[in-house]
This record gives sequence, structure tokens and C-alpha cells, in this order.
Amino acid sequence: MGAHERLGRLRMLGLKELKSILKITETTVECPVEDCREKVARQREFFKRQETFKCPKHNIYISPSTFEYQNELDNILWRDKADLELFNQVKSVKRESRISRDNSEDAVTWNVFRFLEKNRLLSRFLERVSKSTLKNPEIIYWSYSQLGQGFWSPLQQARKEFETRTRRGSEPDIIVHSDDALFFVEAKFTASNNTVFQSENPKVQKKYETGGGGWYKKVFKLDFETVAIAEKKYELLRFWLMGSWMAELLNLHFYLVSLVLSKKERNIESAFERLIKENRHRKFLRITWEEIYEYILNSSLPNEDKDAILRYFENKTIGYDTNAKLQRAFSLRHQTYTS
Repeated sequence: MGAHERLGRLRMLGLKELKSILKITETTVECPVEDCREKVARQREFFKRQETFKCPKHNIYISPSTFEYQNELDNILWRDKADLELFNQVKSVKRESRISRDNSEDAVTWNVFRFLEKNRLLSRFLERVSKSTLKNPEIIYWSYSQLGQGFWSPLQQARKEFETRTRRGSEPDIIVHSDDALFFVEAKFTASNNTVFQSENPKVQKKYETGGGGWYKKVFKLDFETVAIAEKKYELLRFWLMGSWMAELLNLHFYLVSLVLSKKERNIESAFERLIKENRHRKFLRITWEEIYEYILNSSLPNEDKDAILRYFENKTIGYDTNAKLQRAFSLRHQTYTS
């Protein structure tokens, strides 16, 4: 089955299929699909998957700002046997999944990085942005190792070293482990990198500070409270701390990559770099989804999967704004398939 056929069969909803303006009242929200006149009860506060909020024609749960597919696979591009087998294996170790939500960063991450992996573009892209060499790279989705067919053991070791709740410990979206380097990729779509440490258990902070033989002081310029609370970089703190420690043990270069929309967090590199100790072996990088799009667009890959992923980027939405206007997800300079 070709990519065009797969994409068409899924009927993934985007700019071409959705209404540009959503009609919302105090009590109802209309279905966002073009030419659909169905209305559902208006959701408030938390998103709920309940029949009263579902369009009976399109099987999507609707809120004033977004929607969710009844079947999470409707939000997935790649559905060949090998893709679905890997997808289900990843879900067996992944802590939580919101892949059915239209604005799910997990769904975007899977769709884009699975394409890069399948078409052997990921290592070349990372080599370009990091100016380093990657030999024999393995991509690890949300801690699932394809080589080990289970939880990636070095991450489990790091959790035990630095965290008190190892089963619910830190989980990078993408890890790339090669002969030369270790990459942690933290992908953001609607969320930001501003996260605050909130635990009231003093043992949690202490273990971050003292784990790895006091590794924290070797890779941070400022104290834990400043980085994790005042500067709101708790999540990045954890990935920088644990990833750099793992890379040191494995004798690898380490790169923590913040993957964001081009219009978001333009100063994240300078903001985080003033908190951490970088050197030639460990670096923090910001890259954008749009850079990945441009890289794919300019690649010489002549196949249907390339057409499908470019359409995906160009048609992808990120929900409705406060004025009920549909928002395009990516700021693309070049567009091949949509206007």
C-alpha cells in the first residue's frame, strides 16, 4: 500500500478538511469538519472523551479549541505492519499517551521521526545541526529500545541514580544513541519549555543534586532552586543532568535538543546556556520543526512517503484560537501541496 493511499484512507483532518472559523455558543460547539452541521455540547475546563461531545458522523470528540480522534491510529501516518508493531511496542513502555488528540506533540513526533528513521534521514539531519558524526545510530522512542526490545537500560540506570520514582521518571521524547554521540530530543508543539519543580519531598531535590557523585555541580552553573524554580527549566534540567551523565559513562558526546516551532522560544538557547556548563563534549541546541520540513523538502528522496510527510506538514493544524479561528501549525516558507 502506497503512502498516498494510506494517507487518503486515514482521512486525517487538517487545513483542507476543517472549517476556518468554528461556530461556538455558550452551550454548543459545531463539528469542525467542513460541511458538517452536527453540534455537540460545549466542553469546559478539562477535555473529556464522552458521547455528548462526539460528532456521530466523524467520530471525533470536540472542544472549542481542538478535537480528538476516537481511534488514535487516525492520527498516525505510517500503518504498515512493521510500523504498527513498533508503535505498539513503544506504547508498552511509554508512560502516557495522548496520540489521538489533534494537537498532540506525541503524534507529530512519531509521524515525523518515524519517517526520518525509515528513510535514513535522521542521522544526516542531526549531523548537520550538531556538526558531528553519527555512526550506527539507534532511535529510541520514549525510552523503547528496538535493539533491546524493551526499556532502554542506560536510561533506567540514570533514573535510579537521580530520581526517587524510577517507574515514573524522566522520559525524553526521542533518544538517538550512536557510536559517537548521544542525543536527547525534547519535542514541543503546543507546550513550552517552562516547567517548575513542585515536589514537597526534600529527597527528590537532594537526589538530583547528589546523584552521580555530585554530577549536578559539574554540569550546572547555578543552584537547583534557581534553575528548576526561578528560571522554570525543571524538565530541561533533568534531561541535561541525566543525559550528560549517561554520555560520560558511555564515552560519548552529548547533545540536548529542544525541538520547537520556529515562532516559539527563539531565545531558549541563550536562556538555558547561561545556566549550564557546556564544553566540546556536551551542547544544548534549539532546532525547529520547520527546519526538519525544509530538510525533507530539499532531500533527493523520490518516494510517496516524502509526498505524504510534506502534505502532513503543510496541512497540519494546531487547533482554534480564542477567536475560534483555525491555526496553521507550521510557519513554512515553501509549500508544495497546499496554498
